[in-house]
Amino acid sequence: MNKRLTIALVAHDNRKADMVEWAVHNAEFLSHHHLVCTGTTGGLIRSAFDEKGVGAEITCMHSGPLGGDAEIAAMVVRKEVDLAIFLIDDLNPQPHEADIQMLLRQCRVHNVPIACNRYSADLMITSTLWDDDSYVPTEPKYVLFKRD
Repeated sequence: MNKRLTIALVAHDNRKADMVEWAVHNAEFLSHHHLVCTGTTGGLIRSAFDEKGVGAEITCMHSGPLGGDAEIAAMVVRKEVDLAIFLIDDLNPQPHEADIQMLLRQCRVHNVPIACNRYSADLMITSTLWDDDSYVPTEPKYVLFKRD
């Protein structure tokens, strides 16, 4: 890939091991991009990369429950994030559910691709569309569909 992306990486506590494993597996790719993470997730990824000798630009925001999800959502609104990977713990309640929904919503509203599992994340990072200058994502249309 020729384009340098800003990729947001967020994972709930019970999904952090999965995120770190995914990031290490994709370290060669991720090391060429700017990673923006919630605090704990970013620290874990940085440590895992350091252990493997992988250099990467990683910016850590606050922890999710302390506003990190909201900080990344604000970056999405400002068009500062190209792709988000958010491994959500769907099996346990989260105390900051409103912030989680806000991040997901802002990605949808502002047309930022968001992967919520490793499979979709793999598909998104390997897409050839990132380097296809002729491809322009269609903006979402929020209008009532009317039949002719």
